[in-house]
Amino acid sequence: MMKIDINCDLGESFGAYQMGADEEIMPFITSANIACGFHAGDPVVMRQTVKLALNHGVAIGAHPGFPDLVGFGRRPMDLSAEEAYTSVVYQLGALSAFVQAEGGKLHHVKPHGALYNMAAKDKQLAEAIVQAIVDFDSSLILYGLSGSKLITAGKAAGLKVAEEVFVDRTYQADGSLTSRREPKAFIATDKEAIQQAIRMVKEGTVQAVTGEVVSISADTICIHGDGPHALSFARYIRQELEHQGIIIQTIE
Repeated sequence: MMKIDINCDLGESFGAYQMGADEEIMPFITSANIACGFHAGDPVVMRQTVKLALNHGVAIGAHPGFPDLVGFGRRPMDLSAEEAYTSVVYQLGALSAFVQAEGGKLHHVKPHGALYNMAAKDKQLAEAIVQAIVDFDSSLILYGLSGSKLITAGKAAGLKVAEEVFVDRTYQADGSLTSRREPKAFIATDKEAIQQAIRMVKEGTVQAVTGEVVSISADTICIHGDGPHALSFARYIRQELEHQGIIIQTIE
């Protein structure tokens, strides 16, 4: 019996600036990665998003990123291992405070943006992030790019890991995501995205932009909540996965 978690990056509004359809998309997901104030989000938004997730029975994850509000955490930064460690601990503490205040429990951690992509290839950065999670709460689940150095570091440290795949992004032959700066970074149509998702879950493979078939493990699927058709796509992908006999549920 095939099972998959559907996660989404949420809580990315900031002050008067609104991003995403968090409330509308929540019924279609099982895990929420909530921005912790460094790349997006603010204390009010963090609390509101935590409450929203709890109301819908959605697992709450911290979504720490680089301290780069202007660049939305998508620009690479040269942090030392100590800086990366303390940055992640700081952000976990911030979100955890709101989760605790609302009577919930933090479920997982998924790095954001450039921090996520760099840790997928950089062993030292991956280990710093993992150590921060272990020291903060070793019961938390680490969400990371399938087959990446972040997943390897998490396993080595004894963390439970969830290997993540992306339905709307294209892949390179080494299993990494195509850079957003590249023209073929995103899947062209919803139908192709669904086909890629089903293939990753059922067959454990994905076709790279260069044509190679890449082996991939899928524990959780990431969808994005900030696009113009995010809500309709969230509904569509959940329906199609369930139609394929795939059970949608939170990772335990």
